Amino acid sequence: MALNRRQFLIGAGGLAAAATTMGLGACAPGSSGGGSQGGGGSGTNLALAWWGNPTRNKNTQAMIDAYMKANPDVKISGQPGEFNSYWDKLATQTAGGQAPDIIQMDMNYIAEYGTRGALLDLSKVDVSKFVEGTVDSGKINDKLVGVNAGINSALIFANPKVFEKAKMDLPDDKTWTWDQMIEVGAEVASKAGVPLGVASLLQSDALFGTFVRQHGKELFTPDGLGFDVAEAQAWFDLLLKGQKAKAFGTPEQVSEEQPKPLDQSAIVVGNAAMQYYNSNQLEAVAGAAGGELMKMLRGPSLAGKATERKTWYKASMLWSASAKTKNPEAAIAWINWFANTPDAANIDLAERGIPPNTEILAEVKPKLSPAQQAVAKYISDIKTEVATTPIAPPPGGGTIATVIFRHGTDVLFGKTSSAEGAQKFVDEMKSNLKV
Repeated sequence: MALNRRQFLIGAGGLAAAATTMGLGACAPGSSGGGSQGGGGSGTNLALAWWGNPTRNKNTQAMIDAYMKANPDVKISGQPGEFNSYWDKLATQTAGGQAPDIIQMDMNYIAEYGTRGALLDLSKVDVSKFVEGTVDSGKINDKLVGVNAGINSALIFANPKVFEKAKMDLPDDKTWTWDQMIEVGAEVASKAGVPLGVASLLQSDALFGTFVRQHGKELFTPDGLGFDVAEAQAWFDLLLKGQKAKAFGTPEQVSEEQPKPLDQSAIVVGNAAMQYYNSNQLEAVAGAAGGELMKMLRGPSLAGKATERKTWYKASMLWSASAKTKNPEAAIAWINWFANTPDAANIDLAERGIPPNTEILAEVKPKLSPAQQAVAKYISDIKTEVATTPIAPPPGGGTIATVIFRHGTDVLFGKTSSAEGAQKFVDEMKSNLKV
């Protein structure tokens, strides 16, 4: 099955939050079970679940094998999954008290599990060498329930060939504003003869998050939604302005881009000069584009200052453990091994994102591919521009990308005004949140 672009971006597929919430609600405190129950015999049995791709599957199994070789008393059963089914399966397992011992977790759903006591306290994992700000991603109610498995950051990829065709230089991403992004997008689309100057902004909850933060708000606060109708309408008005300027494409082109497989996405096939992605996706996009390495551009700011764009180091994914595991110390030991040892890092390299442990990154950096090294350099370059880490989306907050896309599409098609669309967007998000 082709992997659509939205699934690729969030790494979690569809709207599993609802199923997750239902499943966790059925998980009675004190229920027995857990992935580590095993089939008798001596030693420690652990189940480890993750979603991924063929490369990640191969790497993870190799890490499991290496760990078991070094720890012969531990047996780890791998449970690889597909994006579409991973979260429904995990919710069902958790509800039945049979959650895997070690769980690959996503930022959109960690609060769904963490606030319901389904995740183990990981405070014993050594995160002392992690880059500042990369530990907080896994904290729910001040308890560490997810350990960052890799760093990325939301940005815009630029296709150098399209800019060359337009006989234009790439924009100065340290000084451009949102309005200048529209101007550049319109100019390059016109001169290069491509339909999209900038693609996929509408479904970018992360860039919307920086836009909101530049207005002094947050996507979420401990009390619920952190922004209001004014910020949402300003975002929709920006999209309308870009559409009118012919920088973002027609409403049809915008809506049609969302479900496309990666190898058919606009920037890959040369139909867009720029497109929203996350930094750790550079290698996959380059591979789909026949080896063409895209240029990484910082997202714009209101004032044209990169230090004021309010970006953050995102956790591409995290490691969590089930609160019901029969072997909590063994689960913690494996997560600690992944986060802090060259043995694990030399296998996975930067497949899950740039390692947050600075010593581990130094160990593997010479072995990274050219694309991964470019990403590592970008992550290092923006260090002085990174703001505080936002809180994880509260239960129900993981729906934001889908909700903003739906209401934003209605605005672009003229089915509703930006004010009405913003009100509906905010109202639906407030009703989705369970705080």
